[in-house]
Amino acid sequence: MCIFMFLCKRTDDALDLPLPSRQSSQAAGMDLHANVHEELTLQPGAREKISTGICLALPEGYEAQVRPRSGLAFKFGVTMLNGPGTIDADYRGEVGVLLINLGQEPFTVRRGDRIAQLVIARVQMVDLIETKELPDSNRAAGGYGSTGI
Repeated sequence: MCIFMFLCKRTDDALDLPLPSRQSSQAAGMDLHANVHEELTLQPGAREKISTGICLALPEGYEAQVRPRSGLAFKFGVTMLNGPGTIDADYRGEVGVLLINLGQEPFTVRRGDRIAQLVIARVQMVDLIETKELPDSNRAAGGYGSTGI
C-alpha cells in the first residue's frame, strides 16, 4: 500500500491537540478533534461551527472531505449540516465542522473530542460543455426511485 503525505499545520491555540489520525490501519477517515476552550453544549436542534485547530495544504487535484462520525450520529443524534464538507486544495484556513444536534438530549462537546472524520480524495478536474441535447440512455430522465426499491 502506498501512503501519501500532505501538509497539516496546527493553529497556535491547538498545539496540545492530536493531529488527525486513523483509528485502524485500514480506516479511510482520520478523526478530527474539537478545538474548544470551554465545554460547549448543543441543545436539541442547535448547530454550531466547531474549530478543529488544523489547516491543510493539499496538492492540486485533491480535496479533503469532512464527514460525520457514525458513532455520534447513532448514539447521540449528532451529525454535520453540510456533510460531507469539501476543503479545496487552494484553501489554507482552519478546518471547521458544522455540528447539529438532532437528538433528544443536550450534547456536550469537550476539548479534544473526536467530532468528525477527514477523508482525502482525488478530484477529476473537468470543464462542462453546454449543449442543446444530451445523448439518449436507458434511464433517460428517470429520477428518484425510477430504478426500483
